[in-house]
Amino acid sequence: MKYRIITLLTAIVLQSFNVLNAQPIKRLYLANDDHTDFMWTGNVATYDSAFVHMLDYYLEKIDSTKTNPDDFQARFNCDGSYWMQTYQKYRSPKQFERLISAIKSGHISVPLHALINCYGGMPTEAAIRGMYYAGQIERKYDLRFRMAGAMENNTIPLGMSSIWAGSGAKYSWYGIGGYGSQMSYEYRADRRNQLYNYTGLDGSSVLMKWYIYDERKTAPLGGYAETRTIIPSKDAVKEIGSLIPRLDAMCDTISPNSKYPFNSVAAYGYGHDDLETYLSPEFIQVAKNGTTHNRKVRVSVLEDFFRDVEKNYTKLPSESVTYGNEWDFLSASMNETTAKMRRATEQLRGAEALATVVSLTNPHFADKLIDAKNKAWDSFGYYWEHDWTGDSKVAINERPAWQINLQKNLTTYVDTLQNLSAKLLGNQISQSVNPRFFVFNSLSWNRNDVADLAWDDDYPVKVIDLQAKKEIPSQLVTKSEKIYIRIFAENIPSVGYKVFEIRKEKPAEFPAAITVSGETISNSFYSLRLSRSGAITEITDKRANNRQLVKFIEGRYLNDLGSGDVDSGKPIEVENAGPISVTLKANSEYPVKHTVRVTLYANSPRIEIENSIDVNFGDVKTWAFSFDLNNPTTRHEELGAVITAKTETNGGHYSSQNARYDWQTFNHFANMSEADYGVTISNLDCSFFKLGRSSVYTLDENASQLSALAGGQVDKKWEDGGYLGFPNQNGETSFHYNFALSTHQSGFDAVGSMKFSLEHQNPLLTGEVSGGKSASKQNEYSLLTVSDSNVLIWSVKPAEEGIDKGVIVRAWNMDNKDVDCTFTSDLIVQSAKQTTHIETDVETIAPVSGTLKTNLGHNRMETFRLFLK
Repeated sequence: MKYRIITLLTAIVLQSFNVLNAQPIKRLYLANDDHTDFMWTGNVATYDSAFVHMLDYYLEKIDSTKTNPDDFQARFNCDGSYWMQTYQKYRSPKQFERLISAIKSGHISVPLHALINCYGGMPTEAAIRGMYYAGQIERKYDLRFRMAGAMENNTIPLGMSSIWAGSGAKYSWYGIGGYGSQMSYEYRADRRNQLYNYTGLDGSSVLMKWYIYDERKTAPLGGYAETRTIIPSKDAVKEIGSLIPRLDAMCDTISPNSKYPFNSVAAYGYGHDDLETYLSPEFIQVAKNGTTHNRKVRVSVLEDFFRDVEKNYTKLPSESVTYGNEWDFLSASMNETTAKMRRATEQLRGAEALATVVSLTNPHFADKLIDAKNKAWDSFGYYWEHDWTGDSKVAINERPAWQINLQKNLTTYVDTLQNLSAKLLGNQISQSVNPRFFVFNSLSWNRNDVADLAWDDDYPVKVIDLQAKKEIPSQLVTKSEKIYIRIFAENIPSVGYKVFEIRKEKPAEFPAAITVSGETISNSFYSLRLSRSGAITEITDKRANNRQLVKFIEGRYLNDLGSGDVDSGKPIEVENAGPISVTLKANSEYPVKHTVRVTLYANSPRIEIENSIDVNFGDVKTWAFSFDLNNPTTRHEELGAVITAKTETNGGHYSSQNARYDWQTFNHFANMSEADYGVTISNLDCSFFKLGRSSVYTLDENASQLSALAGGQVDKKWEDGGYLGFPNQNGETSFHYNFALSTHQSGFDAVGSMKFSLEHQNPLLTGEVSGGKSASKQNEYSLLTVSDSNVLIWSVKPAEEGIDKGVIVRAWNMDNKDVDCTFTSDLIVQSAKQTTHIETDVETIAPVSGTLKTNLGHNRMETFRLFLK
């Protein structure tokens, strides 16, 4: 009997031992970094020095621990490619090769983005171009950067997932902060997923780590320095080591409602707000101390953890929602500088399309602009860096000038490229006895639109469409004290041009299709009343049975800056009246000095609005657009996505939790629509709008008023009551805002709204024809077309390494379904590749009969490299 009991007890012990041994090993990853608060703790020179010396230190530690067991080797994580760029600038080629080797061996991590940005205020193309330096390094050194992310800000747009994935990223870490947030601790801590696939509307995704953050309970986990428990540190090994049992306990694969049902867990970041972090042996010691027979602790780069999750957890949840904006709108505290960044971003489309056409016959003309181009890409990568808070001595004294310099670098490059390209294109077209000029269309569909040619010769003249062989209407207009001939150009081909001739003859008389009576202007599409205050009080839509579009809401009309009295201003003036267009001008001193110009066209249903605020201001100002619509649904372009301004529980794209709702991203357009009627508002200069009475916690989903943010410091700090952002618009006294409106007598159409706004923001370009006898005699030319009307060619440019490396074409399928489409060129497509958005090759695509045929996924943006001959 005693023997049987002993045997039974032995069996139980062995079984228990086997069960314990069968439990999976918990895998803990500790990733060291130095969080970059650029131009907050120090100036550019201070940060450059810190980055270079820190990388020197960690490279030495990597070399000295390379014989250690793999988990206990030194590693470090840069939070922007700026670190790598700075090291390349200030160290020798041999030293830089050493850094590249450490990146390739998995001992140093570098992300695609240059610095930690707030993406909600960025144009889509700006977000892409800001990663171009990383793309250049990928191609030169045959490596790939797979990390991308943001930090400290509490929100993130939906579409960045698609932009990052399309640029080659696979993983993202988001660690937020409590400072300056208007959202409560409890609200932000209520996260449904801590590991998930951050997925765009196109179905592409990156694997996201975004842990629950509550500064009073769970910190530092979920923050941007997850391994930092005490500031300032007194005993780093003890402090970091205290996280090990917490991380171990966090791995809960047993509880039915576990918030983290994984055996792999990571704590990222140490530097917090410090300028420099020199801490390597301490991480190794913590990893050694924390490793046991059932727990593995690794000193890691960020990618290590994600590869573990990718391998072992293949059925993660997905999120396709936006979390709105928070620190993003701090850039509105220098709104005109930010608006200039936005204008240059849009202007780049035309400048690069022109440059592409020129490069095909003059391949090296822009070589002298390479340095300026790289500075422009740097401007995209740096300008929206997250420390717009303006609450440090360095920030308030030096950062505004740095922001302005970035803007000037971008604007100068784009202006120079466009002017040079236009001049050289004119030289590639044969001139005649009479003056000739080309009209160039950078967009991917045939266009009928106005075009303005700078003119300082006699007038009147006759303008001839050489391809159509007919005279067309023209008029003189004055813009910014310069005189132009304005024409209405028809059938300007996709990414191409037509040639027109000016003859010093008496022009034909064309009927006046636009009438003015006092404050009212009318054409065949609308009748509009512009008040003395600059507010539009009436728009009658003649295509919709004379439906009234404007409604007085919350004390404001349409394009209303908030004067409170629509008659507060000078009498309305008429400008630039002619057969093509007429402009009404309003000047008012209330609520601040501002000017409004509204233009109607004879042959276009576009209402153009040019606003300016002509003095400095320090408060928050908005342009209200109040529509007479019945419970409309608002859609708007965010980044890389057109989204619906409703919460996900109501059929929209805004997260139903953790999101901030009071300011929406305002990229190319916002649209308000009923089931069979609506209006599109094209916006060039503003970064955000407020939908109705939306607040931090509530989204006014069916509002028929939106208020475009003209500028200001929107948020106060809970910590001390001070404002975030730079005060009084950094002293700026001249602000410009360009909008356009058009109605549609049907339901919402994303591609229609996008085409309308792109036409408004990308006017037809003109240039003098000056070529000799050997130049082209074509009066019409199209470089590129696409077969499906729902697919928009987003950009056309010479490859980064030169036109010999192909023409880069980025296209966006605006449809909710996949489409087969064909890209056809005036030349032959000899070969093609799909690339990332930052131009690193992905796969070869075989041309079909000299064209590129491909399937473009729903809502997807893709980039191609075409070799044309």
